[in-house]
Amino acid sequence: MIEIESKLEKSKLAFFPKVVFDGIIEEIDTLEKAEKAIIELYSEKMVGFDTETRPSFEKGNHHKIALLQLSTDKTAYLFRLNVIGIPDCVADFLSDPNVIKVGLSVKDDFCSLDTRRHITPGGFIDLPDICSEMGIEEKGLQKIFAILFGQRISKNQQLSNWEIESLTEGQRQYAAIDAWACLRIYMRLIELKATGDYRIISNDTEESNT
Repeated sequence: MIEIESKLEKSKLAFFPKVVFDGIIEEIDTLEKAEKAIIELYSEKMVGFDTETRPSFEKGNHHKIALLQLSTDKTAYLFRLNVIGIPDCVADFLSDPNVIKVGLSVKDDFCSLDTRRHITPGGFIDLPDICSEMGIEEKGLQKIFAILFGQRISKNQQLSNWEIESLTEGQRQYAAIDAWACLRIYMRLIELKATGDYRIISNDTEESNT
């Protein structure tokens, strides 16, 4: 029986080993690369999804989404929307209900994507909904991943400039991990649900998954 904490104190995160993405990271900055990447993504049954936006430190000044990440278990595709916009092939993929896309706070992402192009999302799963159904109370990617895998996702690059001409290796890693982690979490949750071999542990009581 696998025991899973329902919540995790933030202070505990520092003691977890840092996650490293050791797969392939593809930067997509031309229409041709985007079309090729989407063809490859269509061969997958499910992918991880996330976005990044350049932070604004001035009141009332907001930037458009700069990066869209779609990740398989082995390859993360980083679409540089500030360079290529949202091509038809990408919009069509995000609307296609036949490929599962797993994200976190997906509604917020699409509200931001609307500033570039209106897209009706299709095939999306929001991780907090699944976690809540299973008794996991955390809503953030960092804590959910730590609970399930005992590893820490670094947030050091979150407020970096995502419109920079060339992404740094730290940014590439961060962006890849965020989308890949969504996929890993979902795959783990559906595995646990299928076997039923788990129980949720709260702060002072233990609850069976049943």
